[in-house]
Amino acid sequence: MSYDKNKHHRRSIRLKEYDYTSPGWYYVTICTHQQAVLFGDINNGRIVLSSIGKMAQEYWLQIPNHFKFVELDEFVIMPNHIHGIIIINDRPGNGGDNNGNGRGVRSNAPANANINPQNRFSEISPKSGTLGVIVRSYKSSVTRWCRKNKNDHFKWQRNFYEHIMRNERELYQIRKYIRSNPLKWQLDSEYPVNE
Repeated sequence: MSYDKNKHHRRSIRLKEYDYTSPGWYYVTICTHQQAVLFGDINNGRIVLSSIGKMAQEYWLQIPNHFKFVELDEFVIMPNHIHGIIIINDRPGNGGDNNGNGRGVRSNAPANANINPQNRFSEISPKSGTLGVIVRSYKSSVTRWCRKNKNDHFKWQRNFYEHIMRNERELYQIRKYIRSNPLKWQLDSEYPVNE
């Protein structure tokens, strides 16, 4: 079968012409392949994490250690996906004005924008600082841990969902959704059909 660029081309779900290194607040959802329940179970409205879920949480919390211009806000590890808010702060030389004018909910100047190559989060170079690189590095780290710990069945869904938050109202609604997600697990769009 020959390659047809119109039929076989993977289309990006990102906004065209948007600079994903721009300071702002980004809501992301990252799912396991085929919505496999690998991170744990919901019990009385609370997540009980599996060993993979615990590592997914630990690596999530480490993101700002490897991307010095990033902060984390509300997040939740669900049985087959992760919801979280990633804040990309402005960095010297990024072309921003360090006060967040017109760039998402807010922006702060980071303490240190340089990433020590000896302290890399993954084998993927984080030099571009895009949201995609941050998420890809996170996913790679969890996958490597799984492979090293004989969880060869673990696999992520390709890509991830993102939403650029533009105001405080959106931020409030998304935080509320993330916090209440375990309570509404059976109504969640990621709830496995066969469960």
